[in-house]
Amino acid sequence: MKKLLLWLTALLAAVGLGIVAPGPASAASYCGLAWGSLAKSAPEMSSASVTNVRTGQQPCFDRMVVDLNGPAKGYTVRYVPEIIQDGTGFTIPVYGNARLQVVVNAPSYDSNGNVTYNPAAKAELSNVAGYQTFRQVVYANSFEGSTSIGLGVRARLPFRVFTLDGPGSGSRLIVDVAHSW
Repeated sequence: MKKLLLWLTALLAAVGLGIVAPGPASAASYCGLAWGSLAKSAPEMSSASVTNVRTGQQPCFDRMVVDLNGPAKGYTVRYVPEIIQDGTGFTIPVYGNARLQVVVNAPSYDSNGNVTYNPAAKAELSNVAGYQTFRQVVYANSFEGSTSIGLGVRARLPFRVFTLDGPGSGSRLIVDVAHSW
């Protein structure tokens, strides 16, 4: 009986230590992202107009949202060597080791030519200080029915692009850039 109690005590102590003892240190969690870094596009033109650009942080990626006052239809998002201002061809300096050119197939003005999005600070559409991936968001112009935005990122990382309906009759173009591969 003594031997049985001794073995039982040893077994319980071992189990207890296994529960209390810390596990091995782990790296950042894998987010299960299956994105790539090649260009993504949808060719349709939109009758909606751009009304705002905003950013946010998520656990596995940084997000840029382009708000429209109607349905988002088309876009082109791709890595480029430089952000070029539409209509002028001027290069826009952008912080970061890689640059995404985001072209929304919707103007920043309505059908009467009234401006629907005119950022006060074209060189900083959103404050991305402290973001893990984003370095700068710049307005590259609205020209011939399309609006261009430059997104400076830490490195050429995987990204995804999609649209969401709402709020109301509006919609959103979403660009997510992963924190790592």
